[in-house]
Amino acid sequence: MTGWAVAALGAGTYGIRLSGLLLRRRLTIPDRGKRLLDLAATALLTALVATAALTEAAAFAGWARPAGVLLGALAAWRRLPLVLVVLIAAGATAAFRACGIH
Repeated sequence: MTGWAVAALGAGTYGIRLSGLLLRRRLTIPDRGKRLLDLAATALLTALVATAALTEAAAFAGWARPAGVLLGALAAWRRLPLVLVVLIAAGATAAFRACGIH
């Protein structure tokens, strides 16, 4: 049963990606539509980051995690390598928790 579900989802994903390639030249999106799609993608990504950074099990995750995410975001803004961004965010969160800030 699970194998069939995985195969169906894989075929559906492949079909969606293939349709994008096939319809790329036939479908024109106005400039305003492109701008709205860009804004929608940004809003969705921001909402996902905020949800992951602020909540855990439908409750507030504490102050350590949002502080680590903020320091990681600052490191990314400064264009540090991704490995350093992750290490800064995780290290800051661990340090805050070690100091008793949860």
